[in-house]
Amino acid sequence: MPFNSPALAAVAPYLFVLLWSTGFIAAKFGLPHAEPLTFLAYRFLILVPLTAAFCLALRSAWPRQARIYGHLMVSGLLLHGVYLGGVFASIREGLGAGVVALIVGGQPLLTVLLARWWLRETVVLRQWLGLVVGLIGVYGVLADRVALGLGTQAGLPWAILALLGISLGTLYQKKHCGGVDLPVSTFVQYSTCALLFTITAPLVGSMAAQWTPAFIGALFWLVVVLSLGAIGLLYFLLRAGAASDVARFFYLVPAVTAILAFLMFGEQLGVPAILGMLAIAAGVVLARPAAPVPVAGAPLAKAGRSA
Repeated sequence: MPFNSPALAAVAPYLFVLLWSTGFIAAKFGLPHAEPLTFLAYRFLILVPLTAAFCLALRSAWPRQARIYGHLMVSGLLLHGVYLGGVFASIREGLGAGVVALIVGGQPLLTVLLARWWLRETVVLRQWLGLVVGLIGVYGVLADRVALGLGTQAGLPWAILALLGISLGTLYQKKHCGGVDLPVSTFVQYSTCALLFTITAPLVGSMAAQWTPAFIGALFWLVVVLSLGAIGLLYFLLRAGAASDVARFFYLVPAVTAILAFLMFGEQLGVPAILGMLAIAAGVVLARPAAPVPVAGAPLAKAGRSA
């Protein structure tokens, strides 16, 4: 299938959603063998030279103003540092991968509120309705976890932190980093996070990891399949002018993750959680802005297009 074929463009958004959903699953596979920050440190240390090679191969245009690099570093800390740190910590503390995906999947809802305050964007009645429906859905998911005796106290604050990171990072990058090539943006953000986690991991724990097949496989998946494969697909979709399709299909990520978590780990979702999942999806659709919604967790492209 040619790289620029219509068939690839049609299937690519679905493949992107599937790959992005597996990130939560791979994290759960690897976290028993390394602390969250250590896991992320190794991930980004491997990614830095790989993304640098992509920039060279694609002959990317580098920003000439120093302040742009500062903005990219801040957005990287929020989009990848706070977001992924919160996701990994919440899963390590026992919150199910499917539930974590549901919570951070509410990013468009929170972004609407933050955009009104920060960017002075108008929020219409439909979006307010979406926020209310989405919050009801989140309550249903969390109430279900408590009813099943699975608890949320330890992992929930980290998941909320991840949600804040991805939401603030999305708006920050939209405001300050919209004109940067995707490979360059990715390289700067990954380099910033590699430095962050390499410094902080030994301070809160160690850089020790059990190099088991499960950990190596999870690390390989997150680096090659997710951070390079999924981002590569995103780059292709943006160049093909299908960014709105990516945003629309991205709403499927929490549901796909919940299904994968059930199949691979036996994570149960009761009726309240399933209804809550549907409410969150409906709320996100209602709360969407008129312009294409940025894709959560991925750097913005030139158009200023999540997590």
